[in-house]
Amino acid sequence: MKTSEKKLTAIFGVALIILMALSSTAYAIKNGTPDEENNWSYVCWVVTYPGEGPWLYLGSGSLIAPTVVLTAGHVADVGDLVGAFAYVSFAPIPSWPYGVGSDWITVDSWYTHPSYEIGQAPQLKNWISHDVGILILEEEVTGIGQAELPDAGFVDTLPMKQDVDLVGYGVQFQIHGGGPPDWDWYNFPPQRYYASAQLIASNHVMSDEFMRVTANPGQGKGGTCFGDSGSPVLLADTNTVLGVCSWGTNGNCAGVSYEQRIDIPEILVWIQEFL
Repeated sequence: MKTSEKKLTAIFGVALIILMALSSTAYAIKNGTPDEENNWSYVCWVVTYPGEGPWLYLGSGSLIAPTVVLTAGHVADVGDLVGAFAYVSFAPIPSWPYGVGSDWITVDSWYTHPSYEIGQAPQLKNWISHDVGILILEEEVTGIGQAELPDAGFVDTLPMKQDVDLVGYGVQFQIHGGGPPDWDWYNFPPQRYYASAQLIASNHVMSDEFMRVTANPGQGKGGTCFGDSGSPVLLADTNTVLGVCSWGTNGNCAGVSYEQRIDIPEILVWIQEFL
């Protein structure tokens, strides 16, 4: 992905300069709760360095096999440039520096769906497509559970306001709002949070590929934000992944967010090739 594309307001990955000041306050899913009981231990923090400059690209993901992490395409779009690398951590609060410490696992290889494509602006119909990626880890991860894939077409059977669980490491709120946050707009270290939300099961111009999920804290509901890209959208009270967090309609992470469906047959078949 080109640097200019990564600066799009609505994409929910975060590009951060490596030299960051840290504080003791965590950040996470909007209106969320820390996963203190480690109930979603298979959800990880993803750090990628495409080798294009002095910055990291951050997102979330979920383990679907001992060496396989499911994430968003724009998170897995590391490229094959010299110096590119990626790490994941399944720790509730990943250690710093990124990639250093026993909780970090090196990513051996990364893949985006063959039809993955990103356009110029989120206002355009079909500006992003097949936003799903796979990370292959250098070592097996066992004993923490795994996310489960849905049946093909499963999302189409769900009712309006279907409860879903959001789990990720992204920002819980923005201090300034209006666009992707700089490193000093919110606090570190990252922490795994979860929140309840609802599926807005309606027909819209991108419904064949994307689910719409509530992104406002009203009625105790949470939402996804920057850094949650690739995090799983789970059928409530299950480990079944309906989709992965992709993008939102504004820089304040309010209103609704759009999540890439993975129950689309051609996407499921591609994911299963890695299992």
